[in-house]
Amino acid sequence: MVSASLKIAIPALCDKPIINYVSALQNLGAEPVRIDASAKASSFDGLLLPGGGDVAPLRYGQENDGSRGIDPELDALQFAAADAFISAGKPVFGICRGLQLLNVFFGGTLVQDLPSAASHSSGIVGTDLYHDSSAAENSFLASVYGFSFRINSSHHQAVDRPGKGLQVVQYSHDGVVEALSHETLPVWCVQWHPERLCGRFATDRAVDGSLVLDWFLNKCR
Repeated sequence: MVSASLKIAIPALCDKPIINYVSALQNLGAEPVRIDASAKASSFDGLLLPGGGDVAPLRYGQENDGSRGIDPELDALQFAAADAFISAGKPVFGICRGLQLLNVFFGGTLVQDLPSAASHSSGIVGTDLYHDSSAAENSFLASVYGFSFRINSSHHQAVDRPGKGLQVVQYSHDGVVEALSHETLPVWCVQWHPERLCGRFATDRAVDGSLVLDWFLNKCR
């Protein structure tokens, strides 16, 4: 467990959408802090980009073709935070929307509405699906969970073209990208929700999400 002095920034417009992330990080001994545009990367040990609605397709040069829950103000806040923390060399971890945002940040594109969305989203907020996945050899996820493990799922979009410098390090059973890591920068992200696989959300239907969150926190030391 990490020291309570480890401060992790979470860019969000209000507290409610990030309650589960805050709880998961606090349970691991970290100090999560919701930040706005005035926050300085130098004041924190790392950045967590949380789940949420879809990134505006104009950010990756497309018209809307199935994206929903778009919030330009949130996009602006989180893209700016990603830029500030990555420029400062701080560790960054993205979850679900966070993965998609980081992929776009590095110049990648997204599938706006997966043909197999029914296998990845129940369509009910707060209700996850569970499925098998495979991690790449020598990836950060393989070091935590091994090469094959079950995860939760609640997304209708996915990585199409990976951004510059990003490597695909996990796939779902149907070939959808489930995790990325950067070749040279301390940037990692998952399409699934580890914050909903630990604490009161722990389940025998998937892995313990606290393990990968703790792995990230150790990178923030």
